[in-house]
Amino acid sequence: MGNHDDSKPAKDDSSKKDRKDNGHVFDLDDPKLPKWVADNAFASGGYPHAKPLDDEEFETTLTRLQIELVKLQQWAIAKGERILLLFEGRDAAGKGSAIGAFRQYMSPRRTRVIALDKPSETERGQWYFQRYVPHLPSAGDAVLFDRSWYNRAGVERVMNFCTPEQTELFLKEVPRFEDMLVDEGIRLVKFYIEIGREMQLKRFHERRHDPLKVWKISSIDHAAIQKYDDYTAARDRMLEMTHRDNAPWTVALGNDKKRLKLNALRHLLGLFDYAGKDRKAIGEIDESVLGRGPSLLTRRE
Repeated sequence: MGNHDDSKPAKDDSSKKDRKDNGHVFDLDDPKLPKWVADNAFASGGYPHAKPLDDEEFETTLTRLQIELVKLQQWAIAKGERILLLFEGRDAAGKGSAIGAFRQYMSPRRTRVIALDKPSETERGQWYFQRYVPHLPSAGDAVLFDRSWYNRAGVERVMNFCTPEQTELFLKEVPRFEDMLVDEGIRLVKFYIEIGREMQLKRFHERRHDPLKVWKISSIDHAAIQKYDDYTAARDRMLEMTHRDNAPWTVALGNDKKRLKLNALRHLLGLFDYAGKDRKAIGEIDESVLGRGPSLLTRRE
C-alpha cells in the first residue's frame, strides 16, 4: 500500500528470518520455498476458488475484454473523456500485473502509467496532493496510477514515514480532493487489491530468487512480512474513511492474477456506455473475487 520510500528507516528492522504468528519461520533468503507457504498460498485469506483459472479460458476471455477496452478508449478519445485509474493494495498483490493487462493494447500516445518515486526535498515541502496533480489526464487521455496519493494511508503510515496526524489529515482531505476531480468530469476508478498472507510470502520469495524480478524486492518488502496485520489495520481505516458514493472503492482478491485481470477489466468496461459495446463479450463479474467497497473483505474475513 504505497511507494517504496527508503528515505529513512522503518521503526524496527526486519531480520533475515521473519517469524509468523503460528510459529513457522520464513527465511526470504532461503532459495527453497517452505512447504507450509507453498501448500497454503492459493487458499490463503479465504480465497474462494480451489485452483487458478484455466489458461486457455483465461487467454480467450482476456482477448475479448481487451478488444472491448480498445473500443472504450477510441470512444473516450473521440468524446474527450478523461479516465483516471488508481491501483492500490498490498505489496505483491498484483497491481502491476493488472495494469499490464489494461495497458497492453491501449494507445501509447493517449495512455500513461504513473509510478512515482519517493518525494524529493522540494515535494516534501509542498501540499501533499501537489505532486500528483501534473499527472492527471487531459481530454481523451487515460492515466493509470501504480500506487497514488493513498501512499499516505498505507506504507507511509505503517512504516512511520509520516505521523498519525498527517495520515488523519490526509483522510479528512482526500474526499474533498476527489470530489473536485469528479466534479471536473474526470472519470475516477479506484481499485484496491488484496491477497492472503501466504500468497504474499510466496510472491516475495519468487521476487527474491528470480533474476528478472529481484529488482522489485526492497527493505520495505522485508518489513511488510512482519507488518501484515499493521497493513490490514491501515487498509481498513483507509476504506472506512474514503469509500463514498462519489468515489467508491472496488475491492478485488488477487491470489489468482488471471481472475483478477478479467474481473477488473469487466468492472471498468461496465462503467461506460461506449460505441459498439458487446455486453455478451464482457460477461459477468465474479462477485466472489471483486465487489464494491469493503464488504467483500468483511465476508471473506
